[in-house]
Amino acid sequence: MIYKVYYQENVLEVPVRENTKSMYVEAGSEREVRQLLKGRNFNIELIQLLEGKHLEHEQASPHFELVKA
Repeated sequence: MIYKVYYQENVLEVPVRENTKSMYVEAGSEREVRQLLKGRNFNIELIQLLEGKHLEHEQASPHFELVKA
């Protein structure tokens, strides 16, 4: 399964929408995604499962780069 993770790069800063970044992670569950990112200093805002047309749309983006668990 592929998840889109919305995050802030610094856990100590107040989240600001304009500074939100995203990454795509291939993992078996949301829990695996959180474990993978646990050592990074990220403030995770949302982890969203991508499926169907939504996944196809994201894969068509030039910014789509998959991180594997």
